[in-house]
Amino acid sequence: MSIKEIQEEIVDEFSMFEDWMQRYEYMIELGKSLPIIKEEYKTEDNIIKGCQSKVWVHAELEGDKLVFTADSDAIITKGIIAILIRAFSNQKPKDIIDADTSFIDEIGLKEHLSPTRANGLVSMIKQLKLYAVAYQTQLN
Repeated sequence: MSIKEIQEEIVDEFSMFEDWMQRYEYMIELGKSLPIIKEEYKTEDNIIKGCQSKVWVHAELEGDKLVFTADSDAIITKGIIAILIRAFSNQKPKDIIDADTSFIDEIGLKEHLSPTRANGLVSMIKQLKLYAVAYQTQLN
């Protein structure tokens, strides 16, 4: 599945809920399905800077695809990173770099987060794309 198709799927899922309480509950559920990072990767180097809560992300190249694992000490944040990982994991680095992230606005996520969480969201997207840039360089 392409990043765009996954993003459209996420937008469709979020549109099923009438209010933000339901959407937050859904995000918490998504957080529970997150591919959890191994303890050995829960290091300072893997913490996303700019997040109020702790978020660890690890990236590994499997063949020509980038696979992400993550964890967070906050349940909503865990849901946010789960959404991003679902969209970007198991994709080629170049596709991640080129990916549009407007689906975040389509589900209304940024406007329903506190300013610090919204900044954290931006930092998470930036970090996933930085990993993609680093691995794309290795592939070339």
